[in-house]
Formats: sequence, C-alpha cells, structure tokens
Amino acid sequence: MRAQLKKFIEAMEPNSVAIIPAAHEATRSYDTEFKFHQDPDFWYLTGFPEPDAIAVIHASSKKPFTLYVRPRDPVMETWYGRRQGTEGAVKNFGADRAFSIEKFEGDLGKLLDGHDKLYYRFALDRKLDDTILNYLSNQRLRRLKTAYPPHTIVDPTIITGEMRLHKSADEVKLMQRAADIACEAHILAMKSVKPGMNEGQVESLMEALMRDRGANGVSYNSIIGGGDNATILHYVENNMPLKDGDLILIDAGAEYQGYASDITRTFPVNGKYTKAQREVYDVVLDTQIQCIEYTKSGNTVKARQDFSIELLTEGMKKLGLLKGKTKDLIKKKSYMKYYMHGVGHYLGLDVHDAGRYFTDQTAKNSRPFAPGMVLTVEPGLYIPPDDKSAPAKYRGIGIRIEDDVLVTKDGNVNLTAGVPKDPDEIESIMNNGKSKAASRSGK
Repeated sequence: MRAQLKKFIEAMEPNSVAIIPAAHEATRSYDTEFKFHQDPDFWYLTGFPEPDAIAVIHASSKKPFTLYVRPRDPVMETWYGRRQGTEGAVKNFGADRAFSIEKFEGDLGKLLDGHDKLYYRFALDRKLDDTILNYLSNQRLRRLKTAYPPHTIVDPTIITGEMRLHKSADEVKLMQRAADIACEAHILAMKSVKPGMNEGQVESLMEALMRDRGANGVSYNSIIGGGDNATILHYVENNMPLKDGDLILIDAGAEYQGYASDITRTFPVNGKYTKAQREVYDVVLDTQIQCIEYTKSGNTVKARQDFSIELLTEGMKKLGLLKGKTKDLIKKKSYMKYYMHGVGHYLGLDVHDAGRYFTDQTAKNSRPFAPGMVLTVEPGLYIPPDDKSAPAKYRGIGIRIEDDVLVTKDGNVNLTAGVPKDPDEIESIMNNGKSKAASRSGK
C-alpha cells in the first residue's frame, strides 16, 4: 500500500468509506481518443495507471483498499494494449481485493451500508454521481428498516488537497527531475532559436527532448510566443514565424511520473536584447528575484502577491508606463493594465496544484508558506502593441520569468535554477550555441 494511501486512511473519520474514481479516456474525434491522463487524486492514492477504475477505501477495515478495474480481455488487449486486471491490481498495486468494474454498481449497497460518512467528490464523473445518488435516494424509505447508508457526504479533497500541498522527499525528487528535463529543453531553445524559424519548430524541439529524457510529455500546452504574441498570456497557437529584433516568450514544462514543472523564459530571437527590451526585462527580473527570496516560511501567499504588485508598479513608473503615487496606482489597480495575473501558484501533480490559498472560508486569512510547498514565481509585464499611452519603444513587448521554488525549513530551493535568466548569460549561451552550430555546418 502506498504511503499516501495509508496517510489518507489515517485522516478519514472512523466508520467511513471513500470512493475515488479514475479518469476516463476522452474522445478526440469519432473513434479516437486523446492520450490518457490519470486523475491526479486517484493516481496520488493508488498509483494505478488505467482508466475506468474505482478505488473503495474503508477506514476501519483490516483490508481497507479495494480496486474495481477493467478485466483482462485478450481481444481488447490486442487492439488497445495490456491491462492489469484484478490479479495485477492486487499483485502490482497493493489492493487488498480487486473485482471487475462491472460488479461495482451491484456491490454498492454492501460497500456503503453501515457507514456514517462517504468521502466522494461530485461533478468529476457524472455517471458515477448518478449511480451513487440513485442508490442513496432509493434507500431513504428503507433507512430505518433494513438499510443504513451514509448520512454525510464529504469532499475527499479536504484531505487529499492538504496532503498534496506538502511534498514528501520522494515527491521532491520527482519534481526536481521534471524541472531538470524542462531546464534542458529551455536551454536547447536558447541555443537553437534564430530569425526565420517558426514558433512550432521551437515547440517540437523542446517537446522531443523532454520525451527523450524520460518525461511523459508536457505538463501543459506549451506557450511559444514571438513578438506581439508574447503579450497574450495563454497564447498556444504556436504557428507564427520568429522575426529578427523580436523577443520570444517560452512557457513550457515537463511532466515526469505524473509531476509537473513550469518554466518561463523570455529572450531575443537574434541573441541580443535591444535597450528597450532590456529595460523592461530588468524590471521583471528584479521583481522575480525578490519574490523568490520572499517565498519562505513566515510569509503568506497574499503578501507575496502584494509585494510583486508594489515592485512592478514602481517599475512601471520607472519605465513611464504609469504615472502617479504608487499607493494610489495600486488602490486604483492601474497596474493591471500591464500585470494582470498572480505572481505564482501551487505546483505538483497538477500544474495548478491542489491546496487552499486561505486558512478559512472567508478568503481573508492568507495561507503562510510552509516547508514542502512548491510554488511558481512568475511576475510579468505585457505591453500591448496598440497601446498608444505607452512609450513607443516598449509597445509589443511581453516578458515573463518563471521558476519553481520549494519552500524549506531554512528558506527555499529554486528547482529550476538550471536554466539561465540573467540576460548577459542568456546572450552568451545563445551566441555561443549559434557559433558552434555554424562551425559544425561549415559556415
């Protein structure tokens, strides 16, 4: 049994049961599917990689972990790949018992009956929602006679979210590997980018390297934005040519054994920042460095966001993007014209990972950073190309710099420090990489 599952069971209320479903395959078109991605909570607790499974966890049982899985089927396995079946679920994934998924609905009564609480998250699996609700509804009239279904339903993410928020040493190792792979891909991009390339070519180079280094793939759709495209926060078309004199913003991460990395770097297509690009870049970089330092135990999520806003507002004034007193500009949220997102988010099995950002339901008490948390630090400035109120030299410049930071007892560790962000170092890598490539080609 996985350590995470043992900890989850310990956190459950006595005489309770949890039902945690796996993800289903998603249809891409007609009879083809997208590449399967397991539900992160199900993966976290069970490690079982297949779709259409259900974990049933009994808090007070000597054999608490039951898996319902797809049965072995020679024909289906010939067409679509091997299955663990019930035997593999027990042998390879620590289930105390395993049954064919077709038996789940018929077993639901004996699984739930006699338990006070059911841990189940609605709205993830509509069909399973209906199955559970129909059973509970049908038992209402029988409750005081022969049936004793759970009287309380609790969202299990109350437990799993808190567990996933604080990474174990083993999880940190996996996240560091995901970060290292993504760092290498970003460095490859720096060495390879040149005017005339297409954004999509950069994307394919990076993603091929990630897979070659053992990643499952990307941890989210890569953002490869050249020129004005860098001012679009979630630009994913990645199909435009890269122009001499423009910047390229690359926001791309690798997924390794389910864990995500998330890195952004912004650099010149031709290997040399212009004076204007460097001025904006330095404001963002200075903010990012200070916000990384701020990401440590004792400080809070909201305080860090406010800190980033103050720093960038001062920077915008310095650049001539904003005018006025800093406090007034912040109060009026004038900064949101050029900085409209948060300075970071939790990172783990999801790129925007589980865990609450506030310690109560009023959203007033911001959560303090604690050892084991991993967060991104990603300030940015985005100056629209048609913004006539901005100095002309800055129009169309979009810059974001992002690292993944692990909070520790004594401070923090930058998991993505392996990819440069100092502009002089970036220029050196780009130009040395290009000169070596030219030498190899005989030019």
